[in-house]
Amino acid sequence: MTKEAELDFEGAMDRLEEIVRELEHGDVPLEKAIDLFQQGMKLSQLCGSKLEQVERKIEMITLEDGELRKKPFGARLEVDNDESL
Repeated sequence: MTKEAELDFEGAMDRLEEIVRELEHGDVPLEKAIDLFQQGMKLSQLCGSKLEQVERKIEMITLEDGELRKKPFGARLEVDNDESL
């Protein structure tokens, strides 16, 4: 397998899906299943880390008091009648 650090998100997800299919097939020897599980856990952590990096980069621009302001990703938007979206 290619080193996890060299994989992009899509490559890591593709490999993780392959591992899941192989494990779900059910005829994998125990030692190989353990190895595949460990690889899958590393790939899962890599994907989670990459998603967190992207999330930190995303900012929403909102209009507040007539001015454009940046808000961190995940911040709640307020509508004119003070109801949250």
